[in-house]
Amino acid sequence: MKTSIKYMGMGLVAAMMFTACSDTFLEEKKNYDNVNTDTYNYYEGSRARLSDIYSWAMPNPNTSPDNPSGPWKAVSTGSADSQSQNTEEYTGFTSFTDPQAEMTVMSGGNGIPDFFQGQTNNIQESNWGRIRNINDVINGIENSSLPQEEKDELAGQAYFLRAWCFFNMVKWYGGVPIITEPQEPVEGAVVPRSTTQKCIEFILSDLDKAATKLAPFTTNGGWAQSDNWGRVTTGTALALKGRVLLFWASPICNRGNDAERWNKAYTQMKAELDSINACGYGLFSTNSNVNGSDFALQFLQSGRNPEAVFVTLFNTHAEGTDISKNNGWERGIRPKNTTGSGKRASAMLMDMFPMADGKIPATANTYTKLVDSDSIYDAEHPFVARDPRFYRTFAFPGCRWAYSGDPTVSDPDNPSYDKGTNYALWNYVWFTSTDDQGNVESSESYAADNLLKNNTGLYVRKKSDDYDVNRSPLYAWSSESKNGGFVMSAAPYIELRYAEVLLNFAEAACGAGHLDEAVEQLQKIRARVGYTADNNYGLQANLTSDQAACMSAILYERQIELAYEGKRFDDCRRWLLYDGGANFDKITGAPASWKLTGWGGNTCTWLGFTPLNGQRRENVIWRTADAFDVGSTTLDSDPLKNETRCAPLDYRTNNLSEQTAVLKDWYDTHLVRRTQKGDSYDSNHMALYMNFLPRYYFIGFSSGIQSSNKTLEQTIGWEDYENNGDNGTFDPLAVE
Repeated sequence: MKTSIKYMGMGLVAAMMFTACSDTFLEEKKNYDNVNTDTYNYYEGSRARLSDIYSWAMPNPNTSPDNPSGPWKAVSTGSADSQSQNTEEYTGFTSFTDPQAEMTVMSGGNGIPDFFQGQTNNIQESNWGRIRNINDVINGIENSSLPQEEKDELAGQAYFLRAWCFFNMVKWYGGVPIITEPQEPVEGAVVPRSTTQKCIEFILSDLDKAATKLAPFTTNGGWAQSDNWGRVTTGTALALKGRVLLFWASPICNRGNDAERWNKAYTQMKAELDSINACGYGLFSTNSNVNGSDFALQFLQSGRNPEAVFVTLFNTHAEGTDISKNNGWERGIRPKNTTGSGKRASAMLMDMFPMADGKIPATANTYTKLVDSDSIYDAEHPFVARDPRFYRTFAFPGCRWAYSGDPTVSDPDNPSYDKGTNYALWNYVWFTSTDDQGNVESSESYAADNLLKNNTGLYVRKKSDDYDVNRSPLYAWSSESKNGGFVMSAAPYIELRYAEVLLNFAEAACGAGHLDEAVEQLQKIRARVGYTADNNYGLQANLTSDQAACMSAILYERQIELAYEGKRFDDCRRWLLYDGGANFDKITGAPASWKLTGWGGNTCTWLGFTPLNGQRRENVIWRTADAFDVGSTTLDSDPLKNETRCAPLDYRTNNLSEQTAVLKDWYDTHLVRRTQKGDSYDSNHMALYMNFLPRYYFIGFSSGIQSSNKTLEQTIGWEDYENNGDNGTFDPLAVE
């Protein structure tokens, strides 16, 4: 049940009806304002209350940061949302990168998103509503009559969830109000913004409490009880702590490159890695890795998974039932002719992926301090000789992408491919006229195999439940569902993987000057993919002697390893990759302390990274070659319908180089790569380019937030809605 809440200044007036458990005792004790405090004197009552706040606070790939009711609740999980769409992963401008509409706090125009508040009249859609209830759980458990051991087990998890909620605001706004009590609806309950530094200290303190309290229960391989799998552990808390420390040490907060912050991050991450490992975490791997199959299989573990440090679990109960919790990712990425909807990957990221020797393609021109591959990149045939992760991240014409289900029930024209078990993606396109064929803005193209207008040229394949990798699919196929066969999936969503733990440590080690340890972590990650010591795991030789090159290699590895997992935008912001941080003096009212003095005054120059501002992201399709006629709008008008297709790439075998040679020959005869409009053009059909303004690195509060919280101080560089649009006064970089 949803109940109403309102604000008194910053004070949340929140109430909640406890709905997580049907236990008779709880049913008798609940009320519409709060759970009775006596509830916390019973272990089952406290645990059920804790489970309820889990359901509110955990990240979920089915929600979107673009949801206007509360984007705060939806961290980016890899979809083409308003966060990932600001990166190389997808095309299309958002409010952050639109060169024709600057974001504003004031009414009208390109309104700034709300990652702070959510719906003020709905406790389940309010950021501060869930924080209020987490505070209630913490206080209720800590002040209960439970034995200390039970208090620690339960409160430790709640401290983690509170830290998680606060960090998701702090990374956007810098300092926010720190509230640790479930506030009552009284006048004057106003809490001002704390500095970013104080917020970071508070978050770290909560994570330390969580790690300490949970240690007796989780540092002997994880939770002993199987039904606790998915709950946070000491390792989860310390892994998130590493992410927080890295944010504080990064250029977005650390403009002068203060070595003390890097040293603290490095020292603590190194000291705490053993505790993370003691919880049973590590890189997922098997003894049968073929063409990066371990990389794909890590996302498909329904039970304990060493890779899943912070994970949200799902089930296959039918949609609409009370216990239904399905992961919609599989349906979201599969092509339309398999009853999915498909996600279009950008050509920019595809073209940047490493070659098979582990090096960046020479044509990428992105990380200039990284050594180019000796292999010549063939953009017409991008599937030739690539990093094994390439094949597990993208799908393109001529590759197997098997599944289990009958798509012909949804549409009899859909190709069955033995009920999906031998499905091959053939999504090449044809145009209806030669004029359209040469016009990058034209969408008058139709794709093969009944895809027709659903003509995504390059698909996101990452995290797919590939039948060739997992013969026991985590989805329950439903031919009857109006939403398609993949509706019910129990695939877990991993918010923080062990690979990120190593990458975070590598970055901290590099920042602190321990380049050899940083490189060691990259080697571990690449070994899992299939690289060996024979060529130094595809890494260049100078990474242990050149800090800028080492940091570039780490950021590049993050970009590849964590692609389509919702992490890239945070990395771009942390490292100021839109303009190198060279333009903070253009922010109205910016104090001198905002000037970037570390990294030579420009992170992009120091890294050798081409700034994202001024660039375009394009899409890509493969159209039928000029030797074949144009077609019309129907399945049967495919110009290649009488041509024999070659065998699709089959990643189950070790002869991938031979297979790609055959597919390349087929492309040479039948297909041509063509750029398809990605980022927008203006009304005169002139290309537009990304433009992320310097004040966007820390965003301000929207007019809606300020109207609900009239005493809330606005951030410098943003209009103060409550003061006639005057410049804000809050400094997120102030140090106490």
